[in-house]
Amino acid sequence: MAGGTARDIKNKIQATKKTSQITKAMHMVSAAKLRRAERTMREYHPFMKSIKNTISQILNSNLDISHKMLQKREVKKTGYLLITSDRGLAGGYNNNLFRQFLSDMKEKHGSPSDYVLGILGNRGYSYFKNKDVHIINNNAVNLRDDVQFIDIIDLIQKLIDMYVLEEIDEIIVYYNQYVNTIRQDIVSEKILPVDNIDGDNEESTILYEFEPSAQQVLNTLMPIYIQNIIYGFILNAKASEHAARMTAMKNATDNAKDIVDNLTLHYNRARQASITQELTEIVGGAAALK
Repeated sequence: MAGGTARDIKNKIQATKKTSQITKAMHMVSAAKLRRAERTMREYHPFMKSIKNTISQILNSNLDISHKMLQKREVKKTGYLLITSDRGLAGGYNNNLFRQFLSDMKEKHGSPSDYVLGILGNRGYSYFKNKDVHIINNNAVNLRDDVQFIDIIDLIQKLIDMYVLEEIDEIIVYYNQYVNTIRQDIVSEKILPVDNIDGDNEESTILYEFEPSAQQVLNTLMPIYIQNIIYGFILNAKASEHAARMTAMKNATDNAKDIVDNLTLHYNRARQASITQELTEIVGGAAALK
């Protein structure tokens, strides 16, 4: 009996060690993906800054120009975009976001008919598809690790079109904002209507001529600006996802080590008891032969 118990414990130790090897490998993979995500965010900033400076130049000029995305109106219906992940094993990355969003909806809206929801990421779509919310995407929009604009543009453009057509009166994005490897904050950012666009102070003194006209350039740039704001949020959320998964896998690896240490202690005790019993039986048998 004691031998069987020791054998069972040994099997558990081996299984836990194998699991620990997997979680350790996943931690290393997530760390590499996080470094790549951080680099992608840094490389993206100059492009976004250029668009922002151009729009700021147009708006700060003396020309009589405007755009629908800059105009506030009474909010009758809100459009939300939720940035989630495709995969789990990332701690509370998704569940905390879901809880915060549902809590805010309960507080802000009297009825689910007061808002619509676009969801990026398979986890979010799977969670909300059977709930009492109006999801505007018919299928899950996957977010691969190397985020591609072509994967997300249809849903983003659908939200923008709904705003321009006044089917919704504002757009708010929920996502996990990357702070550092151990901290990711759930934030909600209103992107439409655009409240303010501040460009680079040094470039604001430069006078530009716009062809074919400043208004037409603004009409072209505003949708691109909104699309890329969301794209920036997605890049940020991806960094948060990798950081959350890295932390979760490290915790899992540490927990596995503690379990192995505890099981090893029990195994040694069980093995010692088995040996003691065997010695007792041998001594008892020898005594019986005398």
